[in-house]
Amino acid sequence: MKTIEDLQKFYNEELIKDLEVLETKRKKTLSTVFAVLLPLLAVIAVVMLFFSDKGSNALIFIVVIAIAVIFLIFSLLTRGYVSTFKDTVIHKIVEFIDPNLSYNKSNYVTSSEFMNSGIFLREPDRYKGEDYVRGILDKTNIEFSEINAEYETRDNKGRKSYHTIFKGLFFIADFNKDFKGRTLVLPDTAEKLFKGLGKMLQSWNISRPELIKLEDPEFEKHFAVYGTDQIEARYILSTSLMKRICDFREKSRKKLALSFVNSRLYIALTTNKNMLEPRLFRTLLNFKLVQEYFEDLKLAVDIVEDLNLNRRIWSKQ
Repeated sequence: MKTIEDLQKFYNEELIKDLEVLETKRKKTLSTVFAVLLPLLAVIAVVMLFFSDKGSNALIFIVVIAIAVIFLIFSLLTRGYVSTFKDTVIHKIVEFIDPNLSYNKSNYVTSSEFMNSGIFLREPDRYKGEDYVRGILDKTNIEFSEINAEYETRDNKGRKSYHTIFKGLFFIADFNKDFKGRTLVLPDTAEKLFKGLGKMLQSWNISRPELIKLEDPEFEKHFAVYGTDQIEARYILSTSLMKRICDFREKSRKKLALSFVNSRLYIALTTNKNMLEPRLFRTLLNFKLVQEYFEDLKLAVDIVEDLNLNRRIWSKQ
């Protein structure tokens, strides 16, 4: 297992040279952004001033178009810098964590796998992702990426809006036990909101399989479990695994949902940030920045060890 001391050595001996080159590229990119966007902002301000007496609808339309144009131009101007950073720095950090892992900045977990997990009831209308990692850690195949899944609604005037189904890290691994059914471990929002009525509300959730009652008060304080097979769910969720899931929840400090489907483990970790994006407005020459990328990646990679997935059970090879 790589330590922070190992990372510091890797930073000093390997990454710092790449970061110095990228720091120059960052400064050039930032200068270009200012050179293009500042005059554009001035033009937009003049246009908004001109339309300020034309009514609020016209002004809102100008603001929306302006934001879209600024975002598009910013993305185009920074695309090369972001791509080079990920191909160089993130790629090397992934290989440093484990040489059996591969990284692709543009790929992501497929929407079919996302839905196959059974964690999310609504199929996304807009689905995208990035920062895909896959490989074999000892006996366990894993893959994960950032995912942003959204559904579409329209108002009475036909205008589209998109709403988040999930935004965060989506992880898949082959599990260390064979099973054929489906077991879902979901955040227990009903228990938190309604206390004693929580279990009754959970049992009425007709969109999910049968509610599974487990003999672990600490686990059931945080999670509601649904499954197609009561016996199989208890076979999967051993006492030790439930404790490991609770420990991982505490370690990650993120909203956590899991499912066990056809001998595979799916984990959805909700996050509020793009995890592996480079800085533009602050220097790259900072070890704590590299440590942050390292810890974000390790959070996913360490699931194998945290949940003891390499311990093969009976017929599972």
